[in-house]
Amino acid sequence: MREQSVSDLLAALAAKVPSPGGGTAAALIAAVGAALAEMVVHYSRAKKKLSQHEVMYHDLLQLLAVNRAAALVLAEEDAHAYARLSELQKLDEADPRRTAEWSGAVERAMAVPQRILDLSLDLLNVCEQLIGQSNEMLRSDLAIAAVAAEAAAASAGWNVRANLPLCEPALRDSMSNSLNSRLHDAARLRKRIEDACR
Repeated sequence: MREQSVSDLLAALAAKVPSPGGGTAAALIAAVGAALAEMVVHYSRAKKKLSQHEVMYHDLLQLLAVNRAAALVLAEEDAHAYARLSELQKLDEADPRRTAEWSGAVERAMAVPQRILDLSLDLLNVCEQLIGQSNEMLRSDLAIAAVAAEAAAASAGWNVRANLPLCEPALRDSMSNSLNSRLHDAARLRKRIEDACR
């Protein structure tokens, strides 16, 4: 997937196949947000009046590059996780393979979007750090990076919710509460960043 052109990747998302799907899209949106934030930092490094932030910029560029690459890996992992779960769902509930692999498949299908959500929150925290400490000419790009990060978080949240009914009942409430709290944090950060960029 990382070697595909944008056009081919969008065609794969558009196709009538179970995977790639929404989770892959969520991760790709996060990657776009990270790339935009990187651009903001690169342009900020070029400003003499911001030279006192050089150490921060260096650290953020490394972090954002790692996050961008990680988002692409998660895009692939989500596609694989959902494909496996979808395959098992088609089997009879008494099928030995389904019985043996079901719990692990559900766990992985839940874990990947949660990692996308974690990455999106990390990206929002980076964008918040850049408020007032980055090139003002790129305010709109910083705001768009934050919007993309929250969109990725919200999208990942939908995938977690979609799979909650497959989890053990005892875990559902705690997972749902944790999800809602993290999504609230993402929305709050995005609003703060957008308001600061206006």
